[in-house]
Amino acid sequence: MQIVCLDLEGVLVPEIWIAFAEKTGVDGLRRTTRDEPDYQVLMDYRLRILDEHSFTLSQIQEVIYSLDPLPGAEEFLAELRGQYEVILLSDTFREFASPLMRKLSHPTLFCHELQVASNDRIESVRLRLSDHKRKTVQYLQKLNFEVVASGDSYNDLGMLKAADRCILFDPPESLAAEYSDMAVARDYGQLLSFITTLSS
Repeated sequence: MQIVCLDLEGVLVPEIWIAFAEKTGVDGLRRTTRDEPDYQVLMDYRLRILDEHSFTLSQIQEVIYSLDPLPGAEEFLAELRGQYEVILLSDTFREFASPLMRKLSHPTLFCHELQVASNDRIESVRLRLSDHKRKTVQYLQKLNFEVVASGDSYNDLGMLKAADRCILFDPPESLAAEYSDMAVARDYGQLLSFITTLSS
């Protein structure tokens, strides 16, 4: 039996941290997993900036509520879910993702959680499991699933390399060049075609 694992931000929805950076004018928050391969380093960096500016979870959520899925994402995901079991594997947080999951008709999402203080400031991140994307793929394979995976960033590489079949989705040119052995889809039509072909 086949199952499709997809990244969330940059694949189905906008990058939340970039949207918040644009809203606040704090360019340092534009840094994402496309730029920093080490997720813990990236989150420590982000939390320092949030603390320096006294930003709260509610301020971030206000921006998230204004976001919509990427153009074509809802239709693509609906068609994909009509043909395959689909799990979204993301390094976002439950407190961030909920509004966007409603707009995507509540797909299955595995992600992390935040530790939030009584003053609504984010204190730390609570990782569901370190390297959870790769490990989830491996556990699914142990359950006798054949996994097709797609993502766009450095933090997706563990998942992509572990999967039986993988596709980079509209990655930065540097990542595509570094992993030239991986197939690349630049839009949802190509991604759906790749998945269907790889699964046949």
